[in-house]
Amino acid sequence: MTEVSAPEVKALRDRTGAGMLACRDALIEANGDLEQAVELLRTRGEAQAAKRAGEEAREGAVQSYIHSGNKIGVLVEVNCQTDFVARNEKFTGFAKDLALHIAAAAPLAVSEQDLPAEDREREQRIATEQAADKPDNVRERIVSGKLDKWLDEVVLLRQKHVNEEKHGGKTIEDLRAELAAEFRENVVIRRFARFAVGG
Repeated sequence: MTEVSAPEVKALRDRTGAGMLACRDALIEANGDLEQAVELLRTRGEAQAAKRAGEEAREGAVQSYIHSGNKIGVLVEVNCQTDFVARNEKFTGFAKDLALHIAAAAPLAVSEQDLPAEDREREQRIATEQAADKPDNVRERIVSGKLDKWLDEVVLLRQKHVNEEKHGGKTIEDLRAELAAEFRENVVIRRFARFAVGG
């Protein structure tokens, strides 16, 4: 099996907008050939959703989840381009499943861009202080690794779905991209609100 690196997967993802796992699988199948991997994703319809990524998503659904015991509740808005998709059972199921995930995983923001700058700066400071006694040549990598790990924990799109059994370790972004590819239109997780009693 061909080994593919994270930068290669990211490069393919940037070009196609397809999910991380889909990009990795396409690169493995194409033996690391980027152009062939792009073609594979286009053939499967994964890349087509990316073309629509710039198109306005004005339809959608708001779903809620109240955890047993009524101590945690979530509202989430997921948008798409057509009313037809907004009413689709799979789309509403994705939104409901997402609300449950948010209740359990407690993300701080939908994407990295939505994170408050002061939160990121604080984590960078902490990571830098923790790596202060490490050699210069590895310190930057350690800080970067710690920051990445923190982002995986607090950014909704980077989190692995809490139901690992059902979703096989896929991230929320992977699941969103798969849904967009299936419906062949833009799917956007717009916003969420998580309420916890006394929180």
